[in-house]
Order: sequence, then structure tokens, then C-alpha cells
Amino acid sequence: MTKRTVLITGGSRGIGAAIAREFAGAGDRIAIHYVSSHADAESVVESLSGDGHVTAQADLRDPQAIRRMVDHVAHESGKIDVLINNAGIFIDHPIESTNYEDWQSAWEQTIGVNLIGAANVTWCALQHMPKNATSRIVNIGSRGAFRGEPANPAYGASKAAIVAFGQSIAKALAPVHIGVTTLAPGFVETEMASRYLEGPEGDGIRSQSPFNRVAKPEELAKAVYFLASADSEWASGAVLDFNGASYLRM
Repeated sequence: MTKRTVLITGGSRGIGAAIAREFAGAGDRIAIHYVSSHADAESVVESLSGDGHVTAQADLRDPQAIRRMVDHVAHESGKIDVLINNAGIFIDHPIESTNYEDWQSAWEQTIGVNLIGAANVTWCALQHMPKNATSRIVNIGSRGAFRGEPANPAYGASKAAIVAFGQSIAKALAPVHIGVTTLAPGFVETEMASRYLEGPEGDGIRSQSPFNRVAKPEELAKAVYFLASADSEWASGAVLDFNGASYLRM
């Protein structure tokens, strides 16, 4: 299980960076995808254990840029064993107060990155993925796929779609022993969430969980590591709720 090549989209900060450190610490070779923060991506690479780690840039709304990025990673590493679809954007656009132009823009950008971008990265990565029992795809979803996101409906919809996408390809790829799973977290201590957690609503967000806190990126990283392991094959198609009992579904 060591020296797998692991491509992590949105790996230059937050959850993606924590996932990179977890896998690198276990001996894997990491490819950090980023959109514009090259310095942050390089900083993450420099923080990783081991060697052979690379950065790779692409706007996930651009299908050709995605293909070039994935092909670059495969050329540098020879293959892609594990794909972590972590990149995502979160734009406030409540339907009751957003004008039509901003509403359209929020949907186009969010679906373009969170769903279509992830689907395109997956297709491209599969072209370089060994068809064996150690190849894995892990999608980062959200509890918002199930409880709703009233201020960010495109985000909730994109994450619900990622669940369906993951389950669809889990069935398609099982015959070649590629496992596909989805992790569905609640709030996590990241830069993207800081404007909520550090604001007046922060205490209310933390109290959603009976643990009275939100997740740490490192906790998600450990869960993702298991889902990407050889031992996780029978979990293929599953969605792991990871929200500290802040939202329970049947």
C-alpha cells in the first residue's frame, strides 16, 4: 500500500492539505491540485513526508485544463492509484434575496466545479488508474446533501449529485475492483468555514453537535485514508456521515 500516487483536488489548504499529510505520512506520493494558489500548494508539498510529491494546476471549470493537469500527474508519477475529489466552492445565494444574475452565476460556478469538474477529473484519472484492488476514488460530499442548504442551494444540490455520481460509478467500476465512496462531513475548521465559525453564529454551529464542536481537518483525513485503503473494498458505494451527530438521517 505504500508509494501509491494520490491525486487530491483542492489540496493546497484546509481539508485537502490535511489529507495530503495523512497519505504522505503513510508513504504515498502526493499530487496537490490547485487553481490559483501556487505558493500555498508548494508550501503543502514542502511540508509532506517523503519525496516525489508534485503540484498540478487547473481551473476545474475547464475540461481541457483538467485533462492536461491529470495527464501531467500521471506522466510525473507513472499512474494514479487514488483520486480524492475534494475541491469545492461555496457561494451564498439565498433564493429569497439574490438577484437573477447572481443566482445564475452561483449555480453555474458551483455545479461547474463541485459536480462537473469532479466528474471530469474522475474520467481523466481513470484512464491512468490501475484496475486492481488498491485503486480508489473518494468524493468529499456534505451533510448539506441531505439536510438542505437554504442559503447555498447550489452547493447542497451539487453535493447530493456527487453522492449519486459516486454510487453510479461504484457499480460501474466494481468489476475492475476500483472502490468508490463518499465522505459527508458537517462543518470543519477550515478557512472556508471561518467566516461562519468566528462570527456571531459560531456558537450555534458548534452546538449543532452534542460534542459542541466542529470537525478538525485531520479527523477527516484519517477517515478518507481508510476509505482509500485496500480494506475498504466492501464499502464501495457507501456514504459515510461524518458530522459528530449534528445531523442524523434514516
